[in-house]
Amino acid sequence: MTGIINYGAGNIFSLFNNIKRLDEKALIISKPEMLSKVHRIVLPGVGAFDEGMLHLTKNCLSEAIIEQVKKGKPMLGICLGLQMLFENSEEGKLKGLSILKGAVRKFPRKKNLPVPHMGWNSVRILKKSLFLKGIQDESFFYFAHSYYSIPEEKNIIYGITEYGFEFTSIVQKENLVGVQFHPEKSGECGFRLIKNFVKMK
Repeated sequence: MTGIINYGAGNIFSLFNNIKRLDEKALIISKPEMLSKVHRIVLPGVGAFDEGMLHLTKNCLSEAIIEQVKKGKPMLGICLGLQMLFENSEEGKLKGLSILKGAVRKFPRKKNLPVPHMGWNSVRILKKSLFLKGIQDESFFYFAHSYYSIPEEKNIIYGITEYGFEFTSIVQKENLVGVQFHPEKSGECGFRLIKNFVKMK
């Protein structure tokens, strides 16, 4: 069973429908005790950093998520969900989950590139993994974001994307994976990633 964290702003139902297509049971997580019932966790990504972190903290989900990840439970962070895995963000003042070392920064306005970065863009795959099985290098995914993560541990960067400069678009560290794009909106490539994640143990 896959648990989808509900922090009031996530793109929950698109994810829910993608997971159900795999004949996988999905559970919307609103309380920390519910996390023990699922085999893997998805932290979705629509909204603002402080609002997301405030909701997780007020509902005692922050500590529960960290605990489950430390126990080895697979977790996928999507867009804002990826950004909240880091220590802090220029978008807000609250601390992130700090599961990953690093910070989140806003795209600079330059080279006539609009911010937010929205639409389809390619991802250059730097490393192979089971999560990326079947995903071709330079495959296209759907992005919608104004901020990007800067991991302190460079070895966790598995994919990068060009938007005026190269930024991290896929990270993986042991049982933890994160993507800056929205796989649930990225057609067959995105669906393949979700399928690969559901197979993670």
